[in-house]
Order: sequence, then C-alpha cells, then structure tokens
Amino acid sequence: MKKLTWILLLVLLMAACGGGPGGGPSSDSEASSDAGAESSGEVQLADELSVYNWSEYIDEEKLAEYEETYGVDIIYDTFASNEDLLAKLQAGAEGYDVIFPSDYMVANMIDLGLLAEIDTADIPNFANIDPQFANAPFDPGNAHCVPYQWGTTGIGYQASNEFFQENPPDSWAYLFDPALLEKYADDGVNVLNDPRELPGAALIYLGYDPNTTNPDELNEARDLILTAKPYWKTFNSEDYDDSLLIPGEVTLTQGWSGDVANAYWSTYDDETEDGDWYYSIPQEGAVKWLDNICITASSERYDTALHFMNYLLDAEVGAAITNFTYYASPNLAAQEFILDEILQDESIFPPDEVQDKLVWLTQVGEDSFLYDELWTAVKSSQ
Repeated sequence: MKKLTWILLLVLLMAACGGGPGGGPSSDSEASSDAGAESSGEVQLADELSVYNWSEYIDEEKLAEYEETYGVDIIYDTFASNEDLLAKLQAGAEGYDVIFPSDYMVANMIDLGLLAEIDTADIPNFANIDPQFANAPFDPGNAHCVPYQWGTTGIGYQASNEFFQENPPDSWAYLFDPALLEKYADDGVNVLNDPRELPGAALIYLGYDPNTTNPDELNEARDLILTAKPYWKTFNSEDYDDSLLIPGEVTLTQGWSGDVANAYWSTYDDETEDGDWYYSIPQEGAVKWLDNICITASSERYDTALHFMNYLLDAEVGAAITNFTYYASPNLAAQEFILDEILQDESIFPPDEVQDKLVWLTQVGEDSFLYDELWTAVKSSQ
C-alpha cells in the first residue's frame, strides 16, 4: 500500500513546525478466588483476570491467545476517559485488576493509593521498552506501571472537503476560530469529550502551558471554548472514529493520532491509493501522551496481573497491538513486527523536530478543581 499521504507534518517542518503503600497486594496463591488456578512456571495463575481499558485499544485476538495459552478467562470492560476510570475506582468499584491510565492520571492515582507497586525485575519483557519511555516523571522508576502505547492529540480532517483542499488545517484556530469554523461547521465538527485534552488544546492555541493553574489563563481558555462551542456538533472521545469519522458524520475533529489513522485506513481506496481522513499536528504545538499498564491496589490477583503485564510487553504482542490500534508502541523490540506503513508514518512516529513541539499533560494536584470548574462551565452551557 501507498505510504500515508494524509500527514500534515510538513506544515510544521516548513513553518519550523498506582501506588499502594509497601509491596504489592497478596499473591494469587493467597487469594481465595485463585483456587484451582492454572500454573505458569512458578506463578500460580488465577482462573480469571479483570481488565479495564480504553475502547478499541487492544487486539482482542491477543486476549484470546492469552486465555487459550494460560487458561485465564479475561473479563474485559472499557472506559471513555481517564476521569471516568478514576471516578469508577473512587466510587469503590472493586474487582478490576489491570487498568490503563494515561500519564497525568497515573500520578493522581499514585497519590490516592489506587495503584499497586511493582518491581520491573519481575517483568522480563520490560527490557523491550525504549529507554525514553522508562522512568517517566509521573512514575519514577516505573514503581507502579509500565508503558503501553503513546501518541499525539491533533486535528483530523476530511480530505474531500473542498475548503480543506485549499486550506489544510495547520492550527488550532480551525477548532476555535469562528471565522474559520463557519466555513465548514455545517458539515460537522467533533471535539474530544475530555476535561484535560480540550482545555489543553485551547491553552496551547492561546500560548499558555496546557498544565497551567493560573485562573486568568484558564478563564480565557474557557471563554475561547464557549465561543467556539456553538459551531461544534459533538463531544465524543470514545468511538468517534467509527461512529463519526468513517461514516462521514463530521468533517473535522480534535483527535488522537491512532483514531484518525484508523479512519484513514478504513476509508482507504485501492484505486485512488488514498483515504478520506488526514491528520495534522498544529503549528502551535500539541499534547503527547503515554498510556500505561497498571495493577490496582485492590487486586486480589496480583501475580496473574503481573504475568499478563509481561505478556503485553512481548515484542510480537506489542506489535500486534500497534498494528491494530495505529498508535505508536514504546516497545523497541516490537518494531521488527510492526507494519511498515505504520512504522514509517511520521504522524504516528513523529520525527524529532515535531516532537520538540509536543508537551505532556501533567498532574495539577489540588488545583484540579480549576479544571473541574472549567469543564462544568463548558458542558453546562447551552
């Protein structure tokens, strides 16, 4: 297949564009739920494992492979945002063993005592991880989590839209400027239903740190969002690629790199050698993120969770996940097995000059109420 042509990174280039206290929970051999468990080496595996992940964020064939190989039934459930995940755990939901929070949420969960501690020495496949993704500031020493997938948050847009053919989106203005929005809003605009991602994009557009706790800057971002909101059709971060992008229900979206890539390949035409969704990292910069595999502090199947974590870091398993999700893998050993059109796609694996314009979302601690207030104002306005 033709190498992706939907990347707008040239615009950038030309424009000089976790932790429970103490050790882990009791071993599986001590948990009553593990009676009659299958054995894997010296690890006594549980009969089942509860996994809570983002929607459409794993190759389910690999889940089936794990079940068949190790005799562990995977109880699989999904969430739509980091905040939904946190709210579920804080509400007292028990039974989840393995979860997949993003970077800043890992820090929050460590502070709240929601994550079990791990020792990467017990995870042989941790050696596959690219050093740039190990020992991240939100989880020093990978004491609670290991890297899963990473990507960026940018703009997806329909290549068939006549306005975009002459004016390919290269700025967050295409999401926030009414003068631009009125030219294509009738065809539908989607934004991520995420209380950090949407304000983060607004803050970057305004020239501010997307992790700011300055009330004046946050109020300015709120007002920018409220001005643009009447032009937006949907707030969707769960299934927007399948429900909105691929069927053409919208023409522009704030989106995660892999979801827009999925829309590209799902609309790919062999005759034209092109898909209908392109991706842009705006010239002002954008958020990069790292999702992680963690074990809940309440898990009674700690050993099995650790075993599953190691399985996901296997080179071929990691590659299969990326080949399914279109998100970049932090697993260096997996690159040998990742499809060339994904590995060579600079919107998925951005070059250094683009990465220089990317920023992490970080924990805002006791000031998180400022983002809660901003989000409430945005979602409650008519």
